[in-house]
Amino acid sequence: MSSSSTAQRAPFLSSLVPFLAVLGSVTALGLGTSWAKHTLFPAVGAQGTTALRVGFSALLLLALWRPWRWRLAPRDVKAVLLYGVTLGLMNLSFYMSLRSIPFGVAVAIEFAGPLAVAIFGSRRALDFVWVALAIVGLALLLPVGVGDTHLDVVGVLWALSAATFWALYIIFGKRLGHLHAGHSVALGLTVAAVVVFPFGVAHAGPALFTPSVLLVAVGVAAVSSAIPISLEMVALKRLPKEAFGIMISMEPAVAALLALLLLDERLSAAQWLAIGLIMAASIGCAATSRRAPPSTETLAA
Repeated sequence: MSSSSTAQRAPFLSSLVPFLAVLGSVTALGLGTSWAKHTLFPAVGAQGTTALRVGFSALLLLALWRPWRWRLAPRDVKAVLLYGVTLGLMNLSFYMSLRSIPFGVAVAIEFAGPLAVAIFGSRRALDFVWVALAIVGLALLLPVGVGDTHLDVVGVLWALSAATFWALYIIFGKRLGHLHAGHSVALGLTVAAVVVFPFGVAHAGPALFTPSVLLVAVGVAAVSSAIPISLEMVALKRLPKEAFGIMISMEPAVAALLALLLLDERLSAAQWLAIGLIMAASIGCAATSRRAPPSTETLAA
């Protein structure tokens, strides 16, 4: 192979890195969540799974980033607490929804949160197109007499709760945009672990500390938190925020495909259409958003 062809391949391969990083992130997140639902739910329930996943994720990121190296200003303490509380409740709500509705559907509903934050306050006509797409998609998913989804109402309400907390998590996270990402995420997950751990102990009791359960939980935390966060940081260094938003919008489809393959969760044609519409709304919103100063990025549950 000539040196010129090698030089031509280099930019192309470099351009693939952020795409592969985002794809790896959403795939790892989906694999970790599917693994948790299949293995941990029967042993410790959704509450115990949340406590272990968030708890071990916090420990892994504390070891990785050592946030005590950075000074935290007094004015940032409240923001970190709000950020962490909403992160914990978002994870708890999402895992509670997985007890009774499919993984891909739960992710699609949860995407309403960041989509609402992105569109809220906008008066551009084009943004109302994305709103309309999202509304139609949600109408096809929600058990309100439209479509033929047969979704559990309680599960849907938990997913909508997760969407609400994801929106709040983004809002509070932006207040920490001046901090190093590793600093804010490690501290936020620590607060989140403190919030959700009592729910896990109350529900699962001693089963939460079974060696086999703890071993699986460490793996779930690594696959669904440490790996996605690291890959997202790789992507964010090489991509504009809008491009990152477009790529991360593939998460509901990836989640639905992984759930089909690993959990045998089959969706109806209407549910696949709904997921596609919500993804289209998210992609459209990200592609046409006005550029803003960099801020703290988010990780889905």
